[in-house]
Amino acid sequence: MLSQEDFKPVTLADRTFFEQHYALYPQVHSDNTFTNMVCWNHYAQYTYAFVEKNIILASTIDNTTRFRPPIGPRNPTLLRALIRLASDVSDNEPIVLIDPETALWMREVCPGINLVPDRNHFEYVYRATDLAELPGKNYLTIRRQINKFRKNCTNVVEPISKENWEDVKRFLIEWCEWKGCEGDPVLAHEKEAVFFALDHFDQLPVRGLIIRVFSKVGAISLFEPMNNDTALVHFEKGLPDCEGIYKAINNEAAVRLAKKFTYINRESDLGVPGLREAKLRYHPHHMVEVYSMKRDS
Repeated sequence: MLSQEDFKPVTLADRTFFEQHYALYPQVHSDNTFTNMVCWNHYAQYTYAFVEKNIILASTIDNTTRFRPPIGPRNPTLLRALIRLASDVSDNEPIVLIDPETALWMREVCPGINLVPDRNHFEYVYRATDLAELPGKNYLTIRRQINKFRKNCTNVVEPISKENWEDVKRFLIEWCEWKGCEGDPVLAHEKEAVFFALDHFDQLPVRGLIIRVFSKVGAISLFEPMNNDTALVHFEKGLPDCEGIYKAINNEAAVRLAKKFTYINRESDLGVPGLREAKLRYHPHHMVEVYSMKRDS
């Protein structure tokens, strides 16, 4: 019922297909978004199958293919076929990014299946108004840092557009030199993903902001609608020239997104201690929890 021959690469031409399907089955985890897949395709080699009105996603990193649970009407036969295929071709973690509701269903269909929480890929979701208004004592330090930035650094906020794309690209090159992308494969892949988003800005649902500091681009944010009540921030970068600029770009994006969305998803921390601390410091409203299927040892 399901084989590797059913899967084909995710390409820019598939945008309408995914948007129509996700309108019926809204997504809450950033990895499943069309923008994420095409921007990171150079690294994760995303493919998909459309079987029995379900989309099944897969990604291949370092020659290891892992699958996502079916997105569509519940179909126990299809689920069992996916588990067989994934178990045949993947490693000891054949199906990943399983949401809690789907995890319950998988346990009903396959009692005894080994599903474990994947904390490193839990995503942080905040109230948009919290990030925009930074209310109360919880955000006192962040407010002070933003106020200090605005006082000490002459800055202007602009939407990303064709007129400033080249400035944004120069910023990214400088950011990569500062971060040492050449010696860090993860950052090098991220740079390529951001460049893809910029090069195909008109073909993707993303929008963005920049902050110019003393006329030079000092920070960027790229985001998009994720579902009816949630916006997703894909990329957020800043240079160290002015203290507090990261917090400023976070706030500027939130001010604009809060006009349309209740929540803002700021993705996972990938288990990076410093990143986890930074995300927790903003007091998430809830986490997008996910599970992985583990092969029985």
